[in-house]
Amino acid sequence: MPSPDLIQWIESGQTQTARWRSESGMPPPARVMVVDDTLTADKAYRLACEGTALLWRGDFQNARQILVAMMHRIDRKPAKRREKARLPATQPGGSILPVEAFHQHRLARAQRGRILASLLVPVDADYGIALRRGPDWRQALTEVWGPPEGSPSIVALRELLGLLGAHEWRKNGVEIAALGDTGANRIHPHYGVFSPTRGEYVDLVANVPLQKIDMAFDIGVGTGVLSALLVRRGVRKVVATDTDPRAIHCARENLTRLGVIHQVELLEQDMFPPGRAPLVLCNPPWLPARPSAPIERTIYDEGSRMLRAFLAGLSDHLSPGGEGWLILSDLAEHLGLRTRDQLLGWIAEAGLVVRQRHDVRPRHGKAFDKSDALHAARVVEVTSLWRLAAAPGR
Repeated sequence: MPSPDLIQWIESGQTQTARWRSESGMPPPARVMVVDDTLTADKAYRLACEGTALLWRGDFQNARQILVAMMHRIDRKPAKRREKARLPATQPGGSILPVEAFHQHRLARAQRGRILASLLVPVDADYGIALRRGPDWRQALTEVWGPPEGSPSIVALRELLGLLGAHEWRKNGVEIAALGDTGANRIHPHYGVFSPTRGEYVDLVANVPLQKIDMAFDIGVGTGVLSALLVRRGVRKVVATDTDPRAIHCARENLTRLGVIHQVELLEQDMFPPGRAPLVLCNPPWLPARPSAPIERTIYDEGSRMLRAFLAGLSDHLSPGGEGWLILSDLAEHLGLRTRDQLLGWIAEAGLVVRQRHDVRPRHGKAFDKSDALHAARVVEVTSLWRLAAAPGR
Protein backbone atom coordinates (compact mmCIF):
# COMPACT_ATOMS: atom_id res chain seq x y z
CA MET A 1 0.00 0.00 0.00
CA PRO A 2 1.26 3.53 -0.78
CA SER A 3 1.96 5.93 2.08
CA PRO A 4 -0.74 8.52 2.91
CA ASP A 5 0.90 11.22 0.76
CA LEU A 6 1.25 9.02 -2.32
CA ILE A 7 -1.31 8.05 -4.94
CA GLN A 8 -1.03 4.73 -6.78
CA TRP A 9 -2.57 3.58 -10.06
CA ILE A 10 -2.08 1.13 -12.94
CA GLU A 11 -1.09 2.55 -16.32
CA SER A 12 0.11 0.59 -19.36
CA GLY A 13 0.21 -2.50 -17.19
CA GLN A 14 2.62 -0.93 -14.71
CA THR A 15 2.05 0.29 -11.16
CA GLN A 16 2.68 4.03 -10.96
CA THR A 17 3.00 6.32 -7.93
CA ALA A 18 3.21 10.06 -7.45
CA ARG A 19 2.90 12.56 -4.64
CA TRP A 20 -0.70 13.24 -3.69
CA ARG A 21 -1.54 16.87 -3.02
CA SER A 22 -4.76 17.96 -1.36
CA GLU A 23 -5.09 21.28 0.44
CA SER A 24 -8.58 20.19 1.49
CA GLY A 25 -7.13 17.20 3.36
CA MET A 26 -8.76 14.53 1.18
CA PRO A 27 -6.96 11.17 1.26
CA PRO A 28 -5.63 9.72 -2.00
CA PRO A 29 -8.35 7.81 -3.86
CA ALA A 30 -8.27 4.02 -3.71
CA ARG A 31 -9.59 3.53 -7.25
CA VAL A 32 -7.96 5.42 -10.12
CA MET A 33 -8.77 5.10 -13.81
CA VAL A 34 -6.61 6.67 -16.50
CA VAL A 35 -8.83 8.57 -18.98
CA ASP A 36 -8.44 10.91 -21.94
CA ASP A 37 -10.43 13.03 -24.40
CA THR A 38 -12.58 10.06 -25.43
CA LEU A 39 -14.32 10.06 -22.05
CA THR A 40 -17.85 11.46 -22.16
CA ALA A 41 -19.22 13.76 -19.48
CA ASP A 42 -21.98 11.29 -18.64
CA LYS A 43 -19.51 8.47 -18.04
CA ALA A 44 -17.18 10.75 -16.08
CA TYR A 45 -20.05 11.79 -13.82
CA ARG A 46 -21.20 8.20 -13.30
CA LEU A 47 -17.71 6.95 -12.44
CA ALA A 48 -17.12 9.85 -10.06
CA CYS A 49 -20.42 9.18 -8.27
CA GLU A 50 -19.33 5.55 -7.86
CA GLY A 51 -16.08 6.63 -6.19
CA THR A 52 -13.63 6.22 -9.07
CA ALA A 53 -11.01 8.91 -9.52
CA LEU A 54 -10.22 9.90 -13.12
CA LEU A 55 -6.59 10.65 -13.95
CA TRP A 56 -6.68 12.84 -17.04
CA ARG A 57 -4.20 12.22 -19.86
CA GLY A 58 -5.84 14.28 -22.60
CA ASP A 59 -6.09 17.97 -23.44
CA PHE A 60 -6.18 20.33 -20.44
CA GLN A 61 -8.95 22.50 -21.84
CA ASN A 62 -11.07 19.43 -22.48
CA ALA A 63 -10.59 18.44 -18.85
CA ARG A 64 -11.98 21.82 -17.79
CA GLN A 65 -15.00 21.28 -20.02
CA ILE A 66 -15.60 17.86 -18.48
CA LEU A 67 -15.45 19.42 -15.01
CA VAL A 68 -18.01 22.08 -15.97
CA ALA A 69 -20.26 19.39 -17.44
CA MET A 70 -20.05 17.40 -14.19
CA MET A 71 -21.05 20.55 -12.26
CA HIS A 72 -24.11 20.96 -14.46
CA ARG A 73 -25.14 17.36 -13.87
CA ILE A 74 -24.90 17.79 -10.10
CA ASP A 75 -26.91 21.00 -10.23
CA ARG A 76 -29.58 19.35 -12.39
CA LYS A 77 -30.27 16.62 -9.82
CA PRO A 78 -34.04 16.02 -9.99
CA ALA A 79 -36.10 17.88 -7.40
CA LYS A 80 -37.76 14.64 -6.23
CA ARG A 81 -34.37 13.16 -5.33
CA ARG A 82 -33.46 16.31 -3.41
CA GLU A 83 -36.77 16.26 -1.58
CA LYS A 84 -36.39 12.57 -0.70
CA ALA A 85 -32.99 13.28 0.86
CA ARG A 86 -34.44 15.87 3.24
CA LEU A 87 -34.92 15.23 6.92
CA PRO A 88 -38.50 15.23 8.22
CA ALA A 89 -40.08 18.68 8.50
CA THR A 90 -40.14 19.97 12.05
CA GLN A 91 -41.73 23.40 11.65
CA PRO A 92 -45.30 24.48 10.89
CA GLY A 93 -45.91 24.74 7.18
CA GLY A 94 -43.69 21.78 6.31
CA SER A 95 -40.34 23.59 6.39
CA ILE A 96 -37.31 22.20 8.14
CA LEU A 97 -35.56 23.82 11.06
CA PRO A 98 -32.72 26.23 10.19
CA VAL A 99 -30.14 23.96 11.87
CA GLU A 100 -31.26 21.04 9.67
CA ALA A 101 -31.10 23.28 6.60
CA PHE A 102 -27.55 24.15 7.58
CA HIS A 103 -26.48 20.52 8.00
CA GLN A 104 -28.15 19.53 4.72
CA HIS A 105 -26.43 22.41 2.98
CA ARG A 106 -23.02 21.32 4.27
CA LEU A 107 -23.72 17.68 3.36
CA ALA A 108 -24.72 18.66 -0.18
CA ARG A 109 -21.60 20.80 -0.55
CA ALA A 110 -19.40 17.95 0.72
CA GLN A 111 -20.96 15.46 -1.71
CA ARG A 112 -20.60 17.93 -4.57
CA GLY A 113 -16.98 18.56 -3.64
CA ARG A 114 -16.19 14.84 -3.46
CA ILE A 115 -17.61 14.19 -6.93
CA LEU A 116 -15.88 17.15 -8.55
CA ALA A 117 -12.58 16.32 -6.84
CA SER A 118 -12.52 12.99 -8.71
CA LEU A 119 -11.08 14.55 -11.85
CA LEU A 120 -7.29 14.53 -11.40
CA VAL A 121 -4.45 16.09 -13.37
CA PRO A 122 -0.69 15.39 -13.30
CA VAL A 123 1.79 18.09 -12.30
CA ASP A 124 5.47 17.83 -13.25
CA ALA A 125 8.33 18.10 -10.78
CA ASP A 126 8.77 21.80 -11.70
CA TYR A 127 4.99 22.47 -11.27
CA GLY A 128 4.29 22.44 -14.98
CA ILE A 129 0.86 21.01 -15.92
CA ALA A 130 1.75 17.75 -17.65
CA LEU A 131 -1.02 17.89 -20.25
CA ARG A 132 -1.47 19.14 -23.80
CA ARG A 133 -2.29 22.87 -23.71
CA GLY A 134 -1.52 22.89 -20.00
CA PRO A 135 -1.20 26.48 -18.72
CA ASP A 136 1.87 27.82 -16.94
CA TRP A 137 0.70 28.21 -13.35
CA ARG A 138 4.09 27.66 -11.73
CA GLN A 139 3.99 30.91 -9.79
CA ALA A 140 0.52 30.23 -8.36
CA LEU A 141 1.54 26.74 -7.26
CA THR A 142 4.80 27.92 -5.75
CA GLU A 143 2.91 30.48 -3.65
CA VAL A 144 0.87 27.70 -2.05
CA TRP A 145 3.16 24.66 -2.13
CA GLY A 146 6.54 26.34 -1.77
CA PRO A 147 9.52 25.75 -4.10
CA PRO A 148 9.41 22.56 -6.24
CA GLU A 149 10.79 19.53 -4.45
CA GLY A 150 11.81 17.52 -7.50
CA SER A 151 8.96 15.00 -7.76
CA PRO A 152 5.79 14.87 -9.88
CA SER A 153 2.42 15.02 -8.20
CA ILE A 154 -1.29 14.51 -8.76
CA VAL A 155 -3.95 17.05 -7.78
CA ALA A 156 -7.69 17.46 -8.31
CA LEU A 157 -8.41 19.83 -11.18
CA ARG A 158 -11.03 21.62 -9.09
CA GLU A 159 -8.45 22.33 -6.40
CA LEU A 160 -5.92 23.44 -8.99
CA LEU A 161 -8.42 26.00 -10.28
CA GLY A 162 -8.97 27.15 -6.69
CA LEU A 163 -5.23 27.74 -6.28
CA LEU A 164 -5.24 29.87 -9.40
CA GLY A 165 -8.21 31.87 -8.11
CA ALA A 166 -6.34 32.49 -4.85
CA HIS A 167 -3.32 33.65 -6.85
CA GLU A 168 -5.48 36.24 -8.64
CA TRP A 169 -6.87 37.50 -5.31
CA ARG A 170 -3.34 37.72 -3.95
CA LYS A 171 -2.08 39.56 -7.03
CA ASN A 172 -4.94 42.07 -7.31
CA GLY A 173 -5.78 42.52 -3.63
CA VAL A 174 -8.95 43.76 -1.95
CA GLU A 175 -9.51 47.48 -1.55
CA ILE A 176 -10.24 48.46 2.06
CA ALA A 177 -11.74 51.95 2.16
CA ALA A 178 -11.27 52.17 5.94
CA LEU A 179 -7.48 52.14 5.43
CA GLY A 180 -7.70 55.48 3.63
CA ASP A 181 -7.59 56.65 0.03
CA THR A 182 -3.87 57.24 -0.28
CA GLY A 183 -3.42 54.30 -2.66
CA ALA A 184 -1.95 52.13 0.10
CA ASN A 185 -5.29 50.63 1.04
CA ARG A 186 -5.30 47.16 -0.49
CA ILE A 187 -5.03 43.87 1.36
CA HIS A 188 -3.63 40.89 -0.57
CA PRO A 189 -4.98 37.62 0.91
CA HIS A 190 -2.98 34.42 0.57
CA TYR A 191 -4.43 30.99 -0.09
CA GLY A 192 -6.16 29.62 3.00
CA VAL A 193 -6.26 33.00 4.79
CA PHE A 194 -9.70 34.56 5.21
CA SER A 195 -10.14 37.43 2.75
CA PRO A 196 -11.60 40.70 4.12
CA THR A 197 -14.31 40.85 1.46
CA ARG A 198 -16.99 41.28 4.12
CA GLY A 199 -16.23 44.91 4.76
CA GLU A 200 -18.80 45.45 7.50
CA TYR A 201 -16.58 44.00 10.23
CA VAL A 202 -13.69 46.19 9.11
CA ASP A 203 -15.97 49.25 9.20
CA LEU A 204 -16.98 48.41 12.76
CA VAL A 205 -13.36 48.50 13.91
CA ALA A 206 -12.82 51.70 11.92
CA ASN A 207 -15.77 53.58 13.40
CA VAL A 208 -16.05 52.50 17.06
CA PRO A 209 -14.71 55.26 19.35
CA LEU A 210 -11.10 54.61 20.32
CA GLN A 211 -9.05 56.56 22.83
CA LYS A 212 -5.36 57.13 22.18
CA ILE A 213 -3.55 54.01 23.41
CA ASP A 214 0.01 52.73 23.17
CA MET A 215 -0.69 49.00 22.82
CA ALA A 216 -3.25 46.56 21.42
CA PHE A 217 -3.42 42.79 20.90
CA ASP A 218 -4.90 41.33 17.70
CA ILE A 219 -5.86 37.68 18.29
CA GLY A 220 -6.04 35.74 15.02
CA VAL A 221 -4.33 38.26 12.76
CA GLY A 222 -5.28 36.64 9.42
CA THR A 223 -4.39 39.01 6.57
CA GLY A 224 -3.33 41.72 9.04
CA VAL A 225 -6.13 44.09 8.02
CA LEU A 226 -7.31 44.85 11.56
CA SER A 227 -3.78 45.34 12.89
CA ALA A 228 -3.12 47.80 10.07
CA LEU A 229 -6.37 49.59 10.82
CA LEU A 230 -5.51 49.96 14.51
CA VAL A 231 -2.14 51.46 13.60
CA ARG A 232 -3.80 53.84 11.14
CA ARG A 233 -6.13 54.86 13.98
CA GLY A 234 -3.20 55.85 16.16
CA VAL A 235 -2.27 52.75 18.17
CA ARG A 236 1.50 52.92 18.61
CA LYS A 237 2.13 49.15 18.75
CA VAL A 238 0.08 46.05 17.98
CA VAL A 239 1.07 42.53 19.01
CA ALA A 240 -0.71 40.08 16.71
CA THR A 241 -0.93 36.28 16.98
CA ASP A 242 -2.06 33.42 14.75
CA THR A 243 -1.51 29.66 14.75
CA ASP A 244 -1.35 29.45 10.94
CA PRO A 245 2.11 30.13 9.45
CA ARG A 246 0.43 31.12 6.18
CA ALA A 247 -1.51 33.83 8.01
CA ILE A 248 1.65 35.14 9.67
CA HIS A 249 3.41 35.28 6.29
CA CYS A 250 0.37 36.92 4.67
CA ALA A 251 0.06 39.51 7.44
CA ARG A 252 3.77 40.34 7.29
CA GLU A 253 3.60 40.98 3.54
CA ASN A 254 0.49 43.15 3.84
CA LEU A 255 1.75 45.14 6.81
CA THR A 256 5.06 45.72 5.04
CA ARG A 257 3.28 46.87 1.89
CA LEU A 258 1.12 49.24 3.95
CA GLY A 259 4.17 50.69 5.69
CA VAL A 260 3.15 49.75 9.26
CA ILE A 261 5.17 46.58 9.88
CA HIS A 262 7.54 48.42 12.25
CA GLN A 263 4.56 48.96 14.58
CA VAL A 264 3.25 45.38 14.54
CA GLU A 265 4.88 42.39 16.22
CA LEU A 266 3.75 39.07 14.71
CA LEU A 267 3.80 35.89 16.83
CA GLU A 268 2.99 32.39 15.59
CA GLN A 269 1.14 31.11 18.65
CA ASP A 270 -2.32 30.29 19.94
CA MET A 271 -4.47 33.07 21.39
CA PHE A 272 -2.95 35.70 23.70
CA PRO A 273 0.62 37.01 23.72
CA PRO A 274 2.29 37.55 27.10
CA GLY A 275 1.29 40.58 29.12
CA ARG A 276 -1.67 42.95 29.12
CA ALA A 277 -2.99 45.63 26.81
CA PRO A 278 -5.67 48.34 27.01
CA LEU A 279 -7.29 46.87 23.88
CA VAL A 280 -7.56 43.20 22.91
CA LEU A 281 -9.26 42.49 19.58
CA CYS A 282 -10.56 39.17 18.24
CA ASN A 283 -12.55 38.20 15.15
CA PRO A 284 -13.00 34.42 15.61
CA PRO A 285 -14.65 32.04 13.12
CA TRP A 286 -18.37 32.70 13.34
CA LEU A 287 -19.91 29.24 12.94
CA PRO A 288 -19.52 26.57 15.68
CA ALA A 289 -19.29 23.51 13.46
CA ARG A 290 -16.57 21.00 12.64
CA PRO A 291 -14.39 21.98 9.67
CA SER A 292 -14.51 19.29 7.02
CA ALA A 293 -11.11 20.41 5.68
CA PRO A 294 -8.17 22.42 7.05
CA ILE A 295 -9.01 25.36 4.81
CA GLU A 296 -12.41 25.70 6.52
CA ARG A 297 -10.90 26.58 9.89
CA THR A 298 -11.25 30.27 9.10
CA ILE A 299 -15.04 29.81 8.96
CA TYR A 300 -15.87 26.95 11.32
CA ASP A 301 -14.84 26.73 14.98
CA GLU A 302 -15.99 23.43 16.48
CA GLY A 303 -17.54 23.93 19.89
CA SER A 304 -16.81 27.68 19.66
CA ARG A 305 -13.31 26.85 20.92
CA MET A 306 -11.63 30.08 19.89
CA LEU A 307 -14.55 32.25 20.96
CA ARG A 308 -14.70 30.64 24.40
CA ALA A 309 -10.91 30.74 24.82
CA PHE A 310 -10.91 34.45 24.02
CA LEU A 311 -13.66 35.19 26.54
CA ALA A 312 -12.12 32.96 29.24
CA GLY A 313 -8.68 34.56 29.00
CA LEU A 314 -9.60 38.14 28.21
CA SER A 315 -9.70 39.63 31.71
CA ASP A 316 -6.21 38.27 32.46
CA HIS A 317 -4.82 40.15 29.47
CA LEU A 318 -6.58 43.50 29.85
CA SER A 319 -4.89 46.48 31.42
CA PRO A 320 -6.93 48.18 34.16
CA GLY A 321 -9.89 49.87 32.50
CA GLY A 322 -9.14 48.18 29.18
CA GLU A 323 -11.57 46.74 26.64
CA GLY A 324 -11.89 43.58 24.63
CA TRP A 325 -13.42 44.00 21.18
CA LEU A 326 -15.18 40.84 20.02
CA ILE A 327 -16.36 40.87 16.41
CA LEU A 328 -19.05 38.27 15.86
CA SER A 329 -21.93 37.59 13.49
CA ASP A 330 -25.19 36.26 14.91
CA LEU A 331 -25.66 33.94 11.90
CA ALA A 332 -24.98 30.95 14.19
CA GLU A 333 -27.94 32.02 16.34
CA HIS A 334 -30.30 32.24 13.36
CA LEU A 335 -29.13 28.79 12.24
CA GLY A 336 -29.76 27.27 15.67
CA LEU A 337 -26.07 26.46 16.22
CA ARG A 338 -25.68 28.73 19.23
CA THR A 339 -28.09 30.86 21.29
CA ARG A 340 -27.70 34.42 22.49
CA ASP A 341 -28.19 33.16 26.05
CA GLN A 342 -25.19 30.85 25.61
CA LEU A 343 -23.01 33.72 24.43
CA LEU A 344 -24.11 35.97 27.28
CA GLY A 345 -23.55 33.11 29.71
CA TRP A 346 -19.96 32.62 28.53
CA ILE A 347 -19.33 36.35 28.87
CA ALA A 348 -20.63 36.34 32.45
CA GLU A 349 -18.77 33.15 33.39
CA ALA A 350 -15.53 34.79 32.23
CA GLY A 351 -16.06 37.67 34.65
CA LEU A 352 -16.80 40.14 31.87
CA VAL A 353 -19.46 42.79 31.33
CA VAL A 354 -20.75 44.30 28.10
CA ARG A 355 -20.03 48.02 27.96
CA GLN A 356 -21.62 48.51 24.56
CA ARG A 357 -22.47 46.71 21.35
CA HIS A 358 -22.25 48.15 17.85
CA ASP A 359 -24.25 46.43 15.11
CA VAL A 360 -24.19 46.49 11.32
CA ARG A 361 -26.07 44.63 8.61
CA PRO A 362 -24.02 42.58 6.13
CA ARG A 363 -23.63 43.94 2.61
CA HIS A 364 -22.23 40.83 0.90
CA GLY A 365 -24.05 39.24 -2.03
CA LYS A 366 -25.34 36.16 -0.22
CA ALA A 367 -27.41 38.33 2.13
CA PHE A 368 -29.58 39.22 -0.89
CA ASP A 369 -29.48 35.92 -2.79
CA LYS A 370 -32.88 34.26 -2.34
CA SER A 371 -31.62 31.10 -4.04
CA ASP A 372 -29.04 30.55 -1.31
CA ALA A 373 -29.91 27.58 0.90
CA LEU A 374 -29.35 29.64 4.05
CA HIS A 375 -31.05 32.82 2.83
CA ALA A 376 -33.67 32.86 5.61
CA ALA A 377 -30.87 33.15 8.19
CA ARG A 378 -28.59 35.41 6.17
CA VAL A 379 -31.28 38.01 5.52
CA VAL A 380 -31.65 38.72 9.26
CA GLU A 381 -27.94 38.39 10.13
CA VAL A 382 -26.27 41.14 12.14
CA THR A 383 -22.53 41.55 12.70
CA SER A 384 -21.62 43.08 16.05
CA LEU A 385 -18.62 44.52 17.81
CA TRP A 386 -19.00 43.71 21.50
CA ARG A 387 -17.08 46.05 23.82
CA LEU A 388 -16.22 43.92 26.83
CA ALA A 389 -14.54 44.81 30.10
CA ALA A 390 -13.59 43.00 33.29
CA ALA A 391 -16.42 42.97 35.79
CA PRO A 392 -15.92 45.13 38.92
CA GLY A 393 -13.69 43.33 41.40
CA ARG A 394 -11.82 41.31 38.76
